[in-house]
Amino acid sequence: MATKWKNTTEKIKTGFHKERTQKILGSIFGIFGILVLGVLIKYQVYYITTTSMMIGVVGNISLCAGLCFLSEPYLRWKYEKIAEEDYETWQQKRKGSYRNLYIAGIIGAVLSMFYMWGIMNFYNLYWGHNYSAGYVMMLTVLIQFIIAQILLKKFWARRLDQMMARMEEMNQKRIAEALEIEKKSLEKVSRSDQLRVDLITNVSHDLKTPLTSMVGYLELIKKEELSEMVRDYVEVISARAEKLGEMINSLFNLAKASSGNVEFHKENFEMNRLLEQIFADMQDRIKESGLTFVKQYIKESTALFSDNTYYYRICQNLIENTLKYAAKGTRVFVKTSIVGAQGETAENPQAATEITSETEKDRTGEMTKRKICVEITNTSAYPMNFEADEIVERFARGDKNRSSEGNGLGLAIVSTYAKALGGEFDIKIDCDQFKACLICGDL
Repeated sequence: MATKWKNTTEKIKTGFHKERTQKILGSIFGIFGILVLGVLIKYQVYYITTTSMMIGVVGNISLCAGLCFLSEPYLRWKYEKIAEEDYETWQQKRKGSYRNLYIAGIIGAVLSMFYMWGIMNFYNLYWGHNYSAGYVMMLTVLIQFIIAQILLKKFWARRLDQMMARMEEMNQKRIAEALEIEKKSLEKVSRSDQLRVDLITNVSHDLKTPLTSMVGYLELIKKEELSEMVRDYVEVISARAEKLGEMINSLFNLAKASSGNVEFHKENFEMNRLLEQIFADMQDRIKESGLTFVKQYIKESTALFSDNTYYYRICQNLIENTLKYAAKGTRVFVKTSIVGAQGETAENPQAATEITSETEKDRTGEMTKRKICVEITNTSAYPMNFEADEIVERFARGDKNRSSEGNGLGLAIVSTYAKALGGEFDIKIDCDQFKACLICGDL
């Protein structure tokens, strides 16, 4: 602290000595120049043209030196706090200084012309025709005006740089403050999200224990001799309990995936074969749905190195979503393709081969990962009066009347898992056509 104060004191002393030296030198040169030109004005009749011009040169040089030394202290004193003000105030004061300079220049020009007129009409009546002193005065006014204008321009250029530097410093400070506020806001949101995820996880976990007991007792009740009516009630309760269990498991998995605490087990598998396995496991439900699934698998390899279990769950959720919301008696198209480096999708085997080779390097020559695209397109049984972004939110359902089996978590789980696996999930809606697009890549 003492060193900093000492350095500041030294800078103040240095600046004070420099300014005082400028004032002294400026005053000496200025007074000398005025005296030289005053001598020329008073005794101009005694000097020939050459002598008058030489005296004028000496006087102008001295005045220019004085002006150079005195202009900076004077302008700094008059506009001392200009760098701390805004640009509009700076501009007004700048214009005012130039206006004052022009007024002074006009006054000097008028006085020099008046002096020239006096020489032509009075002195020459007695001393002959010698206008050199008048010319010297007119040139002096012009030269000093030009020098003063240059010095003023340089002064305002320096002040502008200072003001811009101050504004830049203020902007940097504001940006830093804004970033700090944004950081705190993100941390707050992150903590809020984490608390929400923890709450859902804990609630889901706490619900599992009583639900498991309920399901166990329901199974015991089913083994007892019951009337048909009571048995029907028990079956309804059992079905609802099973659905509640599925919802709790889905909610638990969604919370776990959202928190990022997911452990992946990478392995090699084929996407086409994975889809066929899902269709085989869901064969009974597909037959009961009344839907016709049209499979359009790409003939090229759809090998991936990722988590087979999570991709199974993602694709299973997409097919289950189709079974719940697709119009009965319609066709569902399941298509796989290879996505190129720039996002192109192959529509035929030949194009797939070309894109597969192009995925090795993109147009910039950098290595890119090969991605598989899975598209499931169906005709909706319900009016799709929602946006694509809304339907992937938690508990968002296409069936606003909630008459279907869905719980609003299926697509949310798909979207969350896809991001966790480094893939992408998108939805496209065209009239009654609902298309789910899943882009899969290696982990």
